[in-house]
Amino acid sequence: MKIILVGATGTIGRDLQQALATKHDLITASRHNADTKLDITQPDSIWEMFETVGKFDALVSATGHGVFASLPDLRTDDFYEGIKSKLMGQINLVLIGQHYINPGGSFTLTSGILADEPIRGGTSLSMINSALHGFTMAAATELENGARLNTVSPGLVEGSVATIGASFPGHNPVPMHRVVNAYIKSLESALTGQVLKVYS
Repeated sequence: MKIILVGATGTIGRDLQQALATKHDLITASRHNADTKLDITQPDSIWEMFETVGKFDALVSATGHGVFASLPDLRTDDFYEGIKSKLMGQINLVLIGQHYINPGGSFTLTSGILADEPIRGGTSLSMINSALHGFTMAAATELENGARLNTVSPGLVEGSVATIGASFPGHNPVPMHRVVNAYIKSLESALTGQVLKVYS
């Protein structure tokens, strides 16, 4: 398959790149150090990326950020930062990408455990992840030409323990190979409209 991997330089993206490159024609997309440059917060950049890549079979997005802050410190702009990046950035990959994807192709987005298990300081991300789940379930019913859409929702991945583990008290780190397998399941199975949760 011709697969676009968005966020190939991130914690999950690096392992995905290694796992997918051996079996597929992989095109990486990121702000830096990728086959094609992409800023998901800018719809024009997304259009340009698809025009450059052309028709494709699958897109995997392992990117997007949001603001971690306690509720009393959160401001409207903090929410919009995450909405513009992790939420609408990924949604726009589907909205625009549906015009370029081959029949029977697939989209796989990334949310996270905070949709189901909130933590202190994670309100913005809980909102965004929950919205991605709703979008996935609804949009999958309207994609044309047999295109599929799923979202992988990882828990605290092993590679992130050193940087954010303290914010997730009592969470068991998820082995990266299990997270990678969830993306492969989305890519290579017949599932659509599903949130693939990898929390333990």
